Amino acid sequence: MDIERINENTVKFYISYIDIEERGFSRDEIWFNRDKSEELFWEMMDEIDDESDFEIEGPLWIQVHAMDSGLEVTVTRAYSAKDGQKFEPPFDMDEAKKMFQSDDESFNGIQGLDDFAKYEEPSDEDQKEFTFVLNDFDDLIPLSERMMEIADLETSLYFFNERYYLHVKVEIEEYSNEEIQDIVSMLSEFATKTNVTIYRLDEYGKLIMEHDVFEHVLKYFG
Repeated sequence: MDIERINENTVKFYISYIDIEERGFSRDEIWFNRDKSEELFWEMMDEIDDESDFEIEGPLWIQVHAMDSGLEVTVTRAYSAKDGQKFEPPFDMDEAKKMFQSDDESFNGIQGLDDFAKYEEPSDEDQKEFTFVLNDFDDLIPLSERMMEIADLETSLYFFNERYYLHVKVEIEEYSNEEIQDIVSMLSEFATKTNVTIYRLDEYGKLIMEHDVFEHVLKYFG
């Protein structure tokens, strides 16, 4: 995926259909399944946040241009009028009507998404979630030994695309932001943070351990 930072409030990225399929999504899902298209969108936004420091704040205006080889997407943080009441798009309504047209005009649009959409970032005020991919299952043993001292973590383990994925939920009421960053750093010593979502793992992956991954690993393999 190619990312271009336009300005403080706008970022543009291009993703090919090959890249989309490698992420576990089919073209039909992107065109006709709203849930899947939104899942892909937020996965890409996570990646953009990591690579370009484009923080997601409040409503976003999304402009999508479908091409023969992929999608070009422009994302702008919405800004309000002087009275603070009305959110205005960064492009006019004529542009909005054309945003889902392909180069050859044979594409009728991504069904399930409005031609002019305003998104709010999905959030959970009580938890933060992270997914890590492991190079080898054996890496879980020293990781589990290190993480056993950390309480109040919800963990699950999946097998997907010939690799193991560890999903971790942190109760934010139990830890400060700095402590959560420390937890992520500890996990990153043995695994790699990934943008693969828990929704894709639930649907396409195989659940290996539903909970208490570190305890189970040390019990059976430590």
